[in-house]
Amino acid sequence: MSAQNWLSQSVALFTSRARRSGREDAEPRSTQERLKGSLRRDAEGLSPRMLRQLLADLQAIVDPLVSEVEGGRRAQVVIDWYAQAPAGHRRDLWLLMSERFMADPVQTAAAQAELAAAAGTEHAAAAEVIYRRNTVSPRRRLLQRFSANPQGVRFMVDMRAEFQPALRTDRRLLALDIEMEYMFATWFDVGFLELRRISWDSPASLVEKLIQYEAVHDIRSWADVKNRLDSDRRCYGFFHPRLPEEPLIFVEVALIREIASSITPLLDEAAAPADLERATTAIFYSISNTQPGLRGVSFGDSLIKNVVETLQREFPRLRTFATLSPIPGLRTWLARHAPAELLKSWDDAGPLQALPESAPLRRQLLGWAARYLGSEMKDGRPLDPVARFHLGNGARIERLNWWADPSSKGMKQSYGLMVNYLYDLKRLDHNRSQLAQGKIPMASAVKDLYL
Repeated sequence: MSAQNWLSQSVALFTSRARRSGREDAEPRSTQERLKGSLRRDAEGLSPRMLRQLLADLQAIVDPLVSEVEGGRRAQVVIDWYAQAPAGHRRDLWLLMSERFMADPVQTAAAQAELAAAAGTEHAAAAEVIYRRNTVSPRRRLLQRFSANPQGVRFMVDMRAEFQPALRTDRRLLALDIEMEYMFATWFDVGFLELRRISWDSPASLVEKLIQYEAVHDIRSWADVKNRLDSDRRCYGFFHPRLPEEPLIFVEVALIREIASSITPLLDEAAAPADLERATTAIFYSISNTQPGLRGVSFGDSLIKNVVETLQREFPRLRTFATLSPIPGLRTWLARHAPAELLKSWDDAGPLQALPESAPLRRQLLGWAARYLGSEMKDGRPLDPVARFHLGNGARIERLNWWADPSSKGMKQSYGLMVNYLYDLKRLDHNRSQLAQGKIPMASAVKDLYL
């Protein structure tokens, strides 16, 4: 073979291998494949050798021969490593925890067979408990060992928040996400939470958290904060013993004489405080979850119940409990469902505030909003996220409010419309039952707006 032919064939073979390698790199290798390898690919974080070492460190944490104290110490070593690790190395930790700590399939199958054999017998209940005990994954024990560490809960909540965006494209992380959500639902049960009032006299660091986490109506200044914590206002948050200075969720409340129809006076820093002796209505105008890592763990129902009970003890005259809520999904939904010419009419109408109550454009927009809130559901739940929250807690749609939020955010979300959800304490269970049957609880005045 001539040198030229040899060179041509060698180049062709190299190119072919490179193309195959490119196709392989398009699909990420599992941790099992990487652990068996010897070379790291460009898109991967840790080398196979370092990945094996990290896996060994994680396995050492759940070693059944070590004590809880020693397991916690080993967990701290991993926490310290993670704090300095680059993004690719952190992702490898997530993948190892998700893929390499599954329940033993043989043990699981045996436990399932024993459970099936006990069905219909007096041993069925005990067999079910034994089944759950025997199928606990090492992943759950790993999370428990992390939680025993003083910084463990904070570490895991932050870590879950960090990998949430990656879930959209890498379903290999789903097992870890589901396991953490399950564990957090237990650790952050309402029985372990403390309801605390946040006031102007609270530590500055806590008030700063209020500014940082406010998700509904942005806080513009310290004067804005002071207004929201004034004498006619209340702000409450749920706190966990392992996160003592971090509100998990907080609610801002205005104590006034009637159900609010606009957010503007509630956020008016120059307005005089309302007379608490005449206040009969509590308006929940902002509820913010603060920890993305606790997604899927519900606090809202318990928070509202606890706040209502607390307010009733302090202000026995309060009779009405309602919200003034945004409709964040309305305008996006209208863009998909409302006629194009109608959308153009709303966009070209100029200041919507100036439209009289009898104006057809105003009636049409309110009608479409009533339809959106009152009938649009997905998987048996209201489509709008805020409606889903309040209706799921037993509230009903009470009133639609025109030009209630003229801010740029309010216009972008809903043409400035807002909605009141009423918490009738005697009908919460009834409303939940209605919702479970696919019927959205709604006041007749809102039903009358339907197109």
